[in-house]
Amino acid sequence: MELGISLSYSDEKGAKLDNLDIKILSRLLNNCRESDRQIGKELGISGGSVRARIRKMVDMQIINNFSIKVDPPVLGLGVLYIVVSGQNTEEILEQVSLVGKPFFIVPCVGGVTVCGIVAKGNLEEKIELANNLMKDVRVLSIFEAENPGFNSNLTKTDLEILEQLMKDPQQKIESISKKTKFSTKTVTRCIEKLNENEGIQFTLTYDPTKIKGFIPHAILTWIEGDLKNTLKKMEKEFSDSFLQIPFIAKNQIVLFMYSKNIYEMDELTQKVRRMDNVKSADLFIPKKIIFLNEWLESAIVESKNSPTLHLLYQTN
Repeated sequence: MELGISLSYSDEKGAKLDNLDIKILSRLLNNCRESDRQIGKELGISGGSVRARIRKMVDMQIINNFSIKVDPPVLGLGVLYIVVSGQNTEEILEQVSLVGKPFFIVPCVGGVTVCGIVAKGNLEEKIELANNLMKDVRVLSIFEAENPGFNSNLTKTDLEILEQLMKDPQQKIESISKKTKFSTKTVTRCIEKLNENEGIQFTLTYDPTKIKGFIPHAILTWIEGDLKNTLKKMEKEFSDSFLQIPFIAKNQIVLFMYSKNIYEMDELTQKVRRMDNVKSADLFIPKKIIFLNEWLESAIVESKNSPTLHLLYQTN
C-alpha cells in the first residue's frame, strides 16, 4: 500500500467532511432520488441543512454528477470483473474493449485497476480470450459475476423512462411525463418498479481524492460456504461503516466502506478477514471511479427492438 497517497485524502488543506456529510453522501449513493426532507428526517436534521451540505459537496467537487447504475444482468447480459496492474486508463480501456464493452474502470492506490466488462455469450470463453488478448497490461485476476437473479421483466415503457432517467436521475415525475407523453401515474409506477429492482440504482459518481476526513475503500472478499448468510453477518457487523450497499459476485462479496484514517481502515480489513467463511480479503482504495454508459445505451436500443418486450399503453 502506498501510504502517502492514502494519507493525502485527509491531510490536504481545505474543509473536511463530518459524520453527517458522509452519511448524506452514503444515502445519495444508495438512492439519489431520496428527498432532502426524507434524508434529514432519518438523520435528525432539516431538509434545508441536507440541501446545504449537498451543495457544499458539489462545490468541493466531491459529487461529480447524479447517475443511474444498471447491472448488465437486468438486460440479460453477463459481467466479467478484471483486476489488472496499471493505471493508464486509455490503455486499459483499449485492452478491455477487446473482450467486451466496459462497464466501469476504477484505478486504485498501488497501481491496480479494477474493471467491469459487459460480455455476451460464453463467459468462460471470454475469460480465456481476455487472458490471450490483454498483453499490454498484467492481468492479476479475472472472475465471472454470478447471475444474482435480478428481475428483468422490463417493458418498453420502462425502457423509455429509463432513457430519460439516464439523462437526469433526479428529474421530477412531471418533467418525465411531459417528455415521454406517458401519464404521471405511469411514470410514478415505473420509477417505483425500477427502485425495487436490486439491479438498478439511483446513485452518483464522486471523486474519492476530494474527500477530506474520510477514506473510501472497498474490500473484495472470497467466500467459502454460505454466501448469503455470510453477507447478513457482514451487514450486522459493519453496516455503520458502509458507504454503499455491498454486492455479490461469484463466490465474492464486495464491501464498500469508509474509515477516518488508515489505521481504522486496516482494522476493518482484518476484522473482515477473521470472519467465518472468508477465505481471503483484499483491500482497494479507489483514486477515481469511471462509469461508462455506452453499453447501456446500446442494450436499451436492442431491448426495445426485442419482440419479447411489450409496450404498456396507459390512459390518463
